[in-house]
Parts: sequence; structure tokens; C-alpha cells
Amino acid sequence: MNRSPSLSLERLRRTVRLGLKSLWLHRLRSLLTVLGIVFGVCSVIAMLAIGEGASYEAQEQIKNLGSQNIILRSVKPPEAQKISEKNTESYILSYGLTYADLRRIQSTIPGVTVVVPGRIMRETVWNISRFADCEIVGTVPWYPEMRNHPVAEGRFFSEADIIQSASVCVIGAEMADKLFPLGSAVGGAVRVKGDYYRVIGIMEALGKAPGKSDADARKNTTHRMFIPLETARMRYGEVLVKRRTGSSEVEKVQLHEVTLKVASREEVVNVSLAVKDLLERNHKKQDFEIVVPIELLRREERTKQIFNIVLGSIAAISLLVGGIGIMNIMLASVTERTREIGVRRALGAKRRDIVVQFLVETVMLSAAGGLLGVALGVAIPWVVSYAAGLKTIITFWSPILAFTISGLVGVIFGIYPAIRAASMDPVEALRHE
Repeated sequence: MNRSPSLSLERLRRTVRLGLKSLWLHRLRSLLTVLGIVFGVCSVIAMLAIGEGASYEAQEQIKNLGSQNIILRSVKPPEAQKISEKNTESYILSYGLTYADLRRIQSTIPGVTVVVPGRIMRETVWNISRFADCEIVGTVPWYPEMRNHPVAEGRFFSEADIIQSASVCVIGAEMADKLFPLGSAVGGAVRVKGDYYRVIGIMEALGKAPGKSDADARKNTTHRMFIPLETARMRYGEVLVKRRTGSSEVEKVQLHEVTLKVASREEVVNVSLAVKDLLERNHKKQDFEIVVPIELLRREERTKQIFNIVLGSIAAISLLVGGIGIMNIMLASVTERTREIGVRRALGAKRRDIVVQFLVETVMLSAAGGLLGVALGVAIPWVVSYAAGLKTIITFWSPILAFTISGLVGVIFGIYPAIRAASMDPVEALRHE
């Protein structure tokens, strides 16, 4: 009773050694056979890592807008854009969100707990000889909390600054680097046309995520400067003049952007529909748009699922091709080793021994291809991140899944050649030349 397991183990070891010897005798053929598995496993891991990284960045940007928020934006109506292209003289175009819209939303739609109005003007901001073209955003003190955009240094302006129409500002991290390269911007001053603003804070870099440096987060980011809403109304009024070559546009926009916070995530979609209906009743033109971040997040998650299915299908085809290659080589090997199989059967080898021998060889081929594929699949995302600056995320389960699939491919595509080898008549196999 005690000898049986040891004998079985010894027989398995002998079979494995025989399989390794057989594969080593045809090294080049074995290597070419496993390439299909290598590329299949590699593509599974690398594609999932790149897709996961892209999805993560997109979801982080959407989350920064706030899952309980609804963002309203003023949009120039299409018909007004056509008129401005034909008209070469100055005219006043009035469109967009108004303070009256805010009062109606707050008084008629339950569930809206916080409102963040904002005005946006494009100007050139100077610090002595250094300048930056940026968006000047007139807003309220609770903007950072509502938009998940915290202050990295200094402070945001207060309600007292709003009441006093103070000439203070908070600038973006990327803008601080450009205007104040030699020291901290907090306490300094910037100039917009003839008006000076004291810098009281610096916002955190947009798009900053774990594992990403400040420098990476600040690349290709729109420069922004935040000032109190009352200061923006006092300095710029409600009429903005845009000058072009040979013409000018005069636009009257009370609010360019409004962010609404809803009491719970479950109510966001219904509140957004109610806000849309209210605005449509009070606006003759389609001069606004509504952005619901939670809907964007759900769409992004759905897109990620589709993307993963597509990538998985491509990788599955690669593994299928690799599996067919293994089956083809093993069938050829059965034909080449017919006499060897006959000799082993004549010496007492059972059918299951022949099956195990060929299965061991196919599993070793697929396992070797799986290990090489995992190593290559882990290395490629790192190279992509380093060379292209794209974020990649290798999930814990993707290498395990890919390697497991490669092992299953070896078993599935090795069964038929193994059974065919074991089914040979020993006498006919010995006569084979």
C-alpha cells in the first residue's frame, strides 16, 4: 500500500524527463511552437494594462467633477454662430444661463443643496515680463469642495472677499510654475490689463493621480485663475467684447457655468431631467448644456467593459492559433515517434502512460509559453508608460488568468494527439519505418 504512490510518482518523473528530452531534441521547433502562446498571453496582459490605465484616467477626470453634481454650461446657439460668421459689424448677442435661472432652480426643484455659479473670461495674466493666457473664473468660496479640486498651498478666497469684491486670486499649479518659476506664488501679485490681484493660494494640479508626478499632471493643462464672483462682476460686468480681424462680437452672458449639488446620488438623474425641463421652458433658444458626471462615469464603465471584451477576443484568437500550432506539432510528433510508441507498448507501457507522456509535453510547451508571455506582458506596459507617458495598470488577476488559460490551451489541444498516440496498435507501430 505504501509503495504504490511512490511508484506512481517515480513513473511521472520518468515521463516528465522523457518529455523534456524529446522537446530538447527539437529545440527550434519547440520554440516556434510556443510563440503563439507567448504572444497570446502577452497581448492579454499588455492590452488589459493599457486599457485599464486609460479607463482609470478617464474615470478620475469624471470623478473630479463630482458624482453628486450636475454641471450647467452656457452655449452659444448654432444660429448665432452662423450670424456672427456673416456679420462684420459689432452686435450684442445675449444668451446663456442667468441669475434668474438659479433662483428658479433653488425655489422649485427639491434635492438641490448647493449651487456654485461661475463666470469665465479669457485674458492674458502678467507677472512683470512673464505672462500666461488663461481662463479667469469668477466663482464662490465653496468651489474647491464642490469640484473636488483642493487648494495645495495658501487658501481659497472667503465670503468676506466676496462681499468686499477683493482683488485677490487663486491660480492653478501649472500657471504658478509659469509665472513664478523661482519661488512661491503665494503673496505675489499678477496683473490683468490694468488691474492687480494678490495671489492668496495655489490649486492642486489637475489630473494628479497616485503614481503620477506633479510635472506630468501639469502638462497640457489649461491655465486657470480664480477670483471672487463679485469682483468678476465689478471688473467685467455682464457684457464681454471679443475682437477679431475686421469685426468684433459683444456677448452678454450672466453666468458661463453653474454647478448644482444634489442631496443623494440616486436623485441626480431625476433632478437633471427636472432642471432641463425648467430651463427649456424659460429659454427660447438651446443656449445651454447639461453635463451629468455620474452618467458619464457609467458610460465610461460600459465602454471599458466593451473594450475589455474586444481585447479579450483578440487575445483569445492569438491563444487559439497557438493551441492549433501545438496540436499540429504534436500530431506530427506522434507520426514521427510511431516506432518509439510501439517499443514502449511492447515493453509494458500502458495506454494511460502514452497519454500522460504526450500531455506532459504539450503542457510543458504551453506552460513555457505562458511564463515567457507573462514576463513580456508585464514588461510591455512598463515600456509604454516610460516611452509614451501613458498610464498603465497591471491588475493582480490578469497574469494569473493569462497563465491559467495558456495551461488549459495545452491540455485541451494536447488531448487528441495523446489519445491518438495511445490508440495505436503496438504490432503495427513496431512495423512502422
